[in-house]
Amino acid sequence: MDLRHLRYLLAVADERHFGRAAAALYISQPSLSAAIKGLERELGVQLLRRDARGVEVTAVGGLVVDEARRALQAADRVTGVVEDYRRGRVGRLRIGFEATGAGELGTIARRRFTQRFPGVQVELRRYEWGGEADAVRRGEVDLAYVWLPCDPRGLHLDVVATEPRFLGVCTGHRLAARRLVTVADLAGEPLMTTSRAPRAWVDWWAINPRPDGSEVVWGPENDSVEECFEQVAAGAAACICPASMVDFYHRPDLRWVPIRDAEPLRVALAHLHGPISPAAQAFTEVVQEVARERSAARGGSGADPAPPAFAIP
Repeated sequence: MDLRHLRYLLAVADERHFGRAAAALYISQPSLSAAIKGLERELGVQLLRRDARGVEVTAVGGLVVDEARRALQAADRVTGVVEDYRRGRVGRLRIGFEATGAGELGTIARRRFTQRFPGVQVELRRYEWGGEADAVRRGEVDLAYVWLPCDPRGLHLDVVATEPRFLGVCTGHRLAARRLVTVADLAGEPLMTTSRAPRAWVDWWAINPRPDGSEVVWGPENDSVEECFEQVAAGAAACICPASMVDFYHRPDLRWVPIRDAEPLRVALAHLHGPISPAAQAFTEVVQEVARERSAARGGSGADPAPPAFAIP
């Protein structure tokens, strides 16, 4: 059964006149009459009866008209759902992150996205040290805030934020009272490490190799942020973290000191190379919007630049 013919039937039933219905439908009257006759043949009943006063809906025709109206409303809802999906207004969006993700930028972007797209179910999935990039490749998440450097194979990476790095030490540490430190000040200091993250990622965080060629002294291993901070608070080693972790993880037994000459962390929004879902595209645009606003608020040279995206197949 053609939904178009049901719409024709409703038009005639509402207008009670073939000519007016044809004009409202922008078709010829003979075409409309032929369509109604075809529908009656298909159903095996007479739906409409013409007389001198116009068009009368038969008893069975009235029943069909009522059901046709409901069917067309349902069809319109189906079309609306598809259109909402195309515009990113409904669906599910899985976002991966580690530790603090993109910091405050991520919090603002998610709040703004859910306000604009309340029909999209946002699921956040946390990963430990460097695991968010692999989660994108495995298809576990649609998007992820990735801490660079990472293995970029197959990923489209859009840098949306940068953060200075801090040295984390226990309260009694020799560097705890300093206003800032340099990479040279870290000589001989054991640093937390992990075997769960790619080696290149661990080396970058530890600033290994050092500019003067000295070797990094490795401290205990950890499997999570919480384990790392417990070891640091106990004085077993120091750690290096981004500014958002300093803001988000407040502990009275830790001290955070800026590292003046350390390369800042770059946070990228990552997805698989190629087309992405409408919801993921809409979220990406919101993140980019927030990044531009934060950069403008800092005079265009602050902690949240939005340079061109890049992709490595």
